[in-house]
Amino acid sequence: MRIGGFLGLQRSTIGLLVMVVLVGMGERMAERFLPIYILALGGGALAIGMLQAMDNLLSALYAFPGGYLSDRIGTKKSLLVFNLVAMAGFILAILAPSWKAVLLAAVLFISWSAISLPATMSLIYKVLPQNKHTMGVSMHSLVRRIPMALGPLLGGLFIGLWGEQDGVRIAFGAALALAAAALVIQQVMIEDDPRGRIPAPNACTITPEKNPVKLFRLMNPSMKRLLVSDILIRFCEQIPYAFVVVWCMKTIAEPVSALQFGVLTTIEMATAVLVYIPVAYMADRGGKKPFVLITFAFFTCFPLVLLFSRSFEWLVGAFILRGLKEFGEPTRKSLIMDLSPVHCRAGMFGLYYLVRDVVVSFAALGGAFLWKIAPEANLVAAFVFGVIGTVGFALYGRDIRAPGFNRESKFDRL
Repeated sequence: MRIGGFLGLQRSTIGLLVMVVLVGMGERMAERFLPIYILALGGGALAIGMLQAMDNLLSALYAFPGGYLSDRIGTKKSLLVFNLVAMAGFILAILAPSWKAVLLAAVLFISWSAISLPATMSLIYKVLPQNKHTMGVSMHSLVRRIPMALGPLLGGLFIGLWGEQDGVRIAFGAALALAAAALVIQQVMIEDDPRGRIPAPNACTITPEKNPVKLFRLMNPSMKRLLVSDILIRFCEQIPYAFVVVWCMKTIAEPVSALQFGVLTTIEMATAVLVYIPVAYMADRGGKKPFVLITFAFFTCFPLVLLFSRSFEWLVGAFILRGLKEFGEPTRKSLIMDLSPVHCRAGMFGLYYLVRDVVVSFAALGGAFLWKIAPEANLVAAFVFGVIGTVGFALYGRDIRAPGFNRESKFDRL
């Protein structure tokens, strides 16, 4: 029990984490190889860029209604809705094996993480004490990496056994079964939301705010500065994101196999898992800005290192670096929640992602045009955006010294 308390594990959070593993495992078995699947079905580089741009755009558009729905009907009911939507997408992808149908199906399943994230963050902040918020968010991020690590490995194995088309379709079938199991478990283990709400000073009204413009006015200035830097860093990530697998399996002098790419992804996620707990422990007891800043630096370095990685051995080092970019990601999410009004945290969290990902969605499409010019142009442009975002946050980003504060410190007003 002492270990469970240290890690912020309760009945509801355990149910949440099991759901994340099951749905995430199915999602990652197929989603990570969607660019290769699209190419096998006759799509081209622009179709891949469209997929990634759509992922970012839908992540943005789904984040705010996902947060609003969670504030409105509760975490448990909203998660039920989100899982059903993802399952519908898996069914469509299985029944209609064409790249256009895959893009349509992706509208339903590819942004499951985005639409459910505000609800999961809100649940963590409701059931855990203040001194366990970052730990709870870190446990969520850590457990998410389990399917991120194992899913592509299994997906690569499926492709090796049944080919690029049938292997991915079988992965979609497994994803549907796992999502159905997750739906049952989450409804059994996650407790119902309390009926009453107690208003707090300077918080949103009891009725959740459905107007994003009005909600944006409540956004903390420190959060706005974080948002600008985060947008630039996500440009660094998303410009090459969909093409990383193409770089590794099709572009470099010594291309890797699908199974080897799955191994690289496993290495990436294992690296991330190793840093989550110690960073969460330190961030809950001190300032959060240093951890976020280090994370932004790792984001920035990855495309530059990838540019010079032309064999499996060099790619191992690049993907270790890519795993280290998760160093302070849970801390950043926790910082967003700390800076959000108490009674509309899910909505504010969703609004943050709405603004961020609407802007960033253009990066993925721009990355496709850069890739057509030259893969190297894509990676260099990503690096430049990362430098700007990291330096900007170092100069203008603000810190928060204690969990649970929804106001700025005296340093934020300087």
